[in-house]
Amino acid sequence: MPTNEEITRHHDDPPGTNPFVDGQGAQPYEIRVVEYDEQWPADFARVEARIRDALGDRVVELHHVGSTSVVGLPAKPVIDVDLVVTDPADEAAYLPALEAAGFVHAIREPWWHEHRLVKYDDPVAYVHIFGPDCPEVIRHRMFQDWLRENPDDLAAYADAKRAAAAEMNARPGGGTGMDYNRHKEPVVRDIYDRMFRAHGLLP
Repeated sequence: MPTNEEITRHHDDPPGTNPFVDGQGAQPYEIRVVEYDEQWPADFARVEARIRDALGDRVVELHHVGSTSVVGLPAKPVIDVDLVVTDPADEAAYLPALEAAGFVHAIREPWWHEHRLVKYDDPVAYVHIFGPDCPEVIRHRMFQDWLRENPDDLAAYADAKRAAAAEMNARPGGGTGMDYNRHKEPVVRDIYDRMFRAHGLLP
């Protein structure tokens, strides 16, 4: 089980690192933030079934996370999934099976809990791959529960998402997903820290 310090620590990419598997980096695009769609739980169920069919008992945990998992929260129409496997660094143990099922390996971040990311097209989904007892998986599940139970923070986060999308889309050609995340990051981290204090994980 991770320590309180591990759970509450915010991470930034080390300078000079490039997480993209193809080495090309993020490309700008139009950032779409739409109102909550009641189809999203069913979309997650389709992705979940695809992953479980591909990996079987190699799935340690599988969770619908991110904004599409919180009723009433606007989001980019992308299903975020946390997939826990025994060892995310052992790509040969799971990546070929996922790729055969139509997932595309996009990101490798060994410096951040050995995180890997694969993408799926229909429905559009980002599958974040971590190992057992990963602090980030705990953070994601705590955050979604907190937003469900705290409408003021849900509203503040919704406003931050809309503002970040508007800022990115004011740029010629749009912005990158990483730029969008950085724009809303101060609000996100403020909510996280308030949540951690409420749970007694921070003073």
